[in-house]
Amino acid sequence: QVPPVESGGGSVQSGGSLRLSCAVSVDPDLDYCMGWFRQGPRKEREGLAFIDPLGATTYSDSVRGRFIISQDDDKNTVALLMNNLKPEDTARYYCATDRGACGQLFKSGRKQRVTWGQGTQVTVSS
Repeated sequence: QVPPVESGGGSVQSGGSLRLSCAVSVDPDLDYCMGWFRQGPRKEREGLAFIDPLGATTYSDSVRGRFIISQDDDKNTVALLMNNLKPEDTARYYCATDRGACGQLFKSGRKQRVTWGQGTQVTVSS
């Protein structure tokens, strides 16, 4: 599987916004769950935002109301708009895809055989 390519990270002040983008290679005839994750220093990978094959979105409690996930019609790009950023949002951000519906194991970030990209760093200063 081709690894996703994340972009759009950077350094912002608390309260600022960033828009991350991820290029994925998926079969347009198949259904995928697409998600954004992050991993901060000395922390486990955390699932943040997901969009299922029908377009329904779900968010973790830590980002609900501040982050918005979206995907292009061709399903080859998934974006994450991050508003009202906080210092605790500082982490490396990754996107990933999984066949079918958005299962809890995939959303936890602990599912095996998920292809991860290099990620993009987000740093929020107070």
